[in-house]
Amino acid sequence: MKKILLGATAAVVAAGTFGVVSANAAAPAAAPAAVTADADNGSLRTSTHLTVEAATKAAQAALDAAEQENQRVSVAVVDRNGNTIVTLRGDGAGPQSYESAVKKAYTAVSWNAPTSELAKRLVNAPTLKDIPGTLFLAGGAPVTAKGAPVAGIGVAGAPSGDLDEKFARAGVASLAK
Repeated sequence: MKKILLGATAAVVAAGTFGVVSANAAAPAAAPAAVTADADNGSLRTSTHLTVEAATKAAQAALDAAEQENQRVSVAVVDRNGNTIVTLRGDGAGPQSYESAVKKAYTAVSWNAPTSELAKRLVNAPTLKDIPGTLFLAGGAPVTAKGAPVAGIGVAGAPSGDLDEKFARAGVASLAK
């Protein structure tokens, strides 16, 4: 039995070595030429994105609006794809507020509507709330450019969603200045 195993091992080692030598002996393949898309044929689309600076400005404006009313909140700004750009957690904001703010921002940008309006849709479509990453509570506001959503701002932690949304709208308004 030992002889069979030793023979098999030697055959595998020899085959592996041969494969390495053969592979290294071949000439390297030429790199393919870069392919570019033709921007004139309609295959590309440009989009507008919120810069980190603008997202930070909007988040700070929302947090400032909340602090002026002695509210302890978290603020999140997400891009068009729902990726978080910036989050701010105000002093004393509850532990649940961070995740809630992100989900409200994501929900607002996904449907290009304030989350207070979207919450009303649950009456006719209750399964909307089952979509992962969403939160159908007031406190999220979309940021638009040329009529299209480019970001969402979510605020969570105030005693009512109406206040959260008021602060989110203050963040949106700061971008117009």
